Amino acid sequence: QVQLEESGGGLVQAGDSLRLSCAAFGRTFSTYAMGWFRQAPGKEREFVASISRSGHGTAYADSVKGRFTISRDNAKSTVYLQMNSLKPEDTAVYYCARDSGPYGSLRSTEYDYWGQGTQVTVSS
Repeated sequence: QVQLEESGGGLVQAGDSLRLSCAAFGRTFSTYAMGWFRQAPGKEREFVASISRSGHGTAYADSVKGRFTISRDNAKSTVYLQMNSLKPEDTAVYYCARDSGPYGSLRSTEYDYWGQGTQVTVSS
């Protein structure tokens, strides 16, 4: 069993930065890729970023490319999402998830464990 706990969300102004963290509890963190997704009110959950098990491979949604950075620390079983130049349209609940494989996928159906989510609100 794997548990994922996100933290770091909050209310910020446009242009500010936030760093989300996701701590994983379980013995196999370094075996799997990890991802971040988000869901805004009235919208479907969407892919934000993924990182391979080694950390060398990353992928980003076009909407966040150049502003967000995903990273991981396998020694701490933690994945991070550094979010810079935040925009009001980034407002959403952000979820971290564990991929069922090692490389990272854009599809939510490839992820088998999910956190409870952390709210990010960006005011204009």
